[in-house]
Amino acid sequence: MGVEGVGARVARKEDRRFLTGKGRYTDDMVVPGMKYGYFVRSPHAHAKIKSIDTSTAKTMPGVIDVLDGKQLLADGIGNLICGWMIHSKDGSPMKMGAWRPLAVETVRYVGDAVAIVVADSLGEARDAAEAVVVDYEELPTVIEAVDALKPGAPQIHPEAADNLIFDWEIGDAAAADQAIAEAAHVTEVDIVNNRLSPNAMEPRATLGIYDAGEDHFTCYTTSQNPHLARLVMSAFYNVAPENKLRVIAPDVGGGFGSKIYIYPEEVICLWASKKTGVPVKWTADRTEAFLTDAHGRDHVSKVKMAFDKDHRIIGLKVDTIANLGAYMSLFSSCVPTYLYATLLSGQYDIPAIHANVRTVYTNTAPVDAYRGAGRPEATYLLERTMETAARELGVSPAELRRKNFIRVFPHQTPVILNYDAGDYEASLDAAMQAADWNGFAARKAEAERRGMKRGIGMSCYIEACGLAPSQAVGSLGAGVGLWESAEVRVNAVGTVEVLTGSHSHGQGHETTFAQLVAGRLGVPIDSISIVHGDTDKVQMGMGTYGSRSGAVGMSAVAKALDKVEAKAKKIAAHLMEADESDIVIENGELKVAGTDKTLPWFQVALAAYTAHNLPAGMEPGLKETAFYDPSNFTFPAGCYICEVEVDPETGTTEIIQFVAADDFGNIINPMIVEGQVHGGIAQGIGQALLEGVHYDENGQLLTASYMDYAMPRAADLPSFKISHQNTPCPSNPLGIKGCGEAGAIGSPPALMNAITDAIGNNMLTMPATPQKVWMAAQATH
Repeated sequence: MGVEGVGARVARKEDRRFLTGKGRYTDDMVVPGMKYGYFVRSPHAHAKIKSIDTSTAKTMPGVIDVLDGKQLLADGIGNLICGWMIHSKDGSPMKMGAWRPLAVETVRYVGDAVAIVVADSLGEARDAAEAVVVDYEELPTVIEAVDALKPGAPQIHPEAADNLIFDWEIGDAAAADQAIAEAAHVTEVDIVNNRLSPNAMEPRATLGIYDAGEDHFTCYTTSQNPHLARLVMSAFYNVAPENKLRVIAPDVGGGFGSKIYIYPEEVICLWASKKTGVPVKWTADRTEAFLTDAHGRDHVSKVKMAFDKDHRIIGLKVDTIANLGAYMSLFSSCVPTYLYATLLSGQYDIPAIHANVRTVYTNTAPVDAYRGAGRPEATYLLERTMETAARELGVSPAELRRKNFIRVFPHQTPVILNYDAGDYEASLDAAMQAADWNGFAARKAEAERRGMKRGIGMSCYIEACGLAPSQAVGSLGAGVGLWESAEVRVNAVGTVEVLTGSHSHGQGHETTFAQLVAGRLGVPIDSISIVHGDTDKVQMGMGTYGSRSGAVGMSAVAKALDKVEAKAKKIAAHLMEADESDIVIENGELKVAGTDKTLPWFQVALAAYTAHNLPAGMEPGLKETAFYDPSNFTFPAGCYICEVEVDPETGTTEIIQFVAADDFGNIINPMIVEGQVHGGIAQGIGQALLEGVHYDENGQLLTASYMDYAMPRAADLPSFKISHQNTPCPSNPLGIKGCGEAGAIGSPPALMNAITDAIGNNMLTMPATPQKVWMAAQATH
């Protein structure tokens, strides 16, 4: 292990430009002749478009043109799609309603775009947009998922009768029902997982450029996977042939899943650039982001968990209604199905599981993956139910979990997934020790003397990440493969460029990927460049989401490094007249083991390119490519413990301590991993205490600004106690698991379990605002 290699706490290389204001984001891009786009958006949640009058707007100062959905349709631009096919339990395919990039006949949520104004300045474009007159015929709305399925609910898409997109199931219903019928105890819980707004630091933005001379499009965009954006816009939306479309995702200021998808604005800005003959840039303001960014979560579930007389779980039955909003976003269908229900076994050996999931349309913004994507929903449901069961059974929540842990691996769950490795008891023990679990009773008593209510809560999570293998996800309905690509280029002077299909938007890839290379080749980390985010520079890649960049993206780099090392050793062996098997790479040199013969790395690289003295038949150069498609998901797991004090007079919750014990397998950079955990916990605490998207009965968004949508601040968060256990992942060559989503998965149930323990009332939903906590606490008196 070198100072800069795998396992070292190396400071992030990319932070220099970010901290000095030298980052280059989409909104920073300025090209000759660039104009500004501004969207005319529906003020109604559901309405027919009777007419659009753009005549006045077109005559206003600075206006280049005003374009609407009928023009877009006439030019053959296709509908936005959902890329993961789900079939209902009766075998019928999901009911995908038509989603036009610019609405033509009907708008279905507040913020649905109906036209774009292109003008010399943003102010002029905004002024002209206000002059566009749209005659709407308002229609009835439905906002809540459970209401969408009620008889007589407003019909949102003609393709989906009764607003039902699909009615899907997994597991064995008969076995789960039998377990419940035979159980010594059944815990029944209603679980609500609140809707969230992603709130990345950088709002979405796009710059569409059409080059008439080359008949070529370039799209700068805030994307987590630019190659997929190019594929979908060319193959499905008919924007341009793939070879005539370049997608560039430069620095991206946070994504959290919301920048995986292709949104209408990217399609429209490219099309508008060709229509107007000028580059068109659009950057969302915060209200637009709240209105139109894909939201997350929004599940309503009923749970039954069956136990035998020895408190072992014998069955689990779940019924979930998931709100997908007004349209099906790109991966929305897989979130409440294969990313959610397949995790309902958690860390527990449950012999019988059945889940039924119904997804519905409502007159709200589309819902898709948000940090964790299905895994937080599954963990929240399972861990709130486990805590409730422990209280009903009168046993320690820690010991109830311990009794039901999976201990033999690999473990085949009843819901598809096969866990490859883990030691859940080690994380539980580490968390309990760090939290001084056994000393809690004394701390609770001391708090009571001060008139405060103190509670402690636990959450044992597992997630499936490193999304793959391609054959498996393809069989489950995915429209793309989930492999990753890499190219390692060793230049003639020995410096290294790594081209990866992964994308970095805050994870520190430019550092961790370079650490892997530095450790393998023994070269300084500053001599290594990581290239990503440009479809013209990097061969096809699948982007970053689902904590896959390390397990899948870095594994592809490792495979390419294997090939580079093998060729370098052949060259070195030839130059030093040694046996190839005796060559080792250490500290930037290639050495003949057991001798003093050495060649510096740069000299071997130079020899590869001068090609004056290479082994017979060897091609010049030293660069290699690799594609990596793993054999299984990775399964990070851990135990989180939260301790809180609640003021019974105000309902205010203070987090006294938060402990996280995670198993991420082998760790490349502990400092970066800890940062990822901190960020995830902050978002999980935000969901549990503060955050929630709210619409009124007419579909007007009530949380469209930071005055109304409460984000966690520093004062809301304690210092976190972080530790790592390690069961290396056997499913990839590096033994690593994902870490980016863990904090957001494990923290909400730990915090909610702590609050409900403190107030003695289990009937509390997220966000646990002071008002809700106060009311629940009063109900226990």
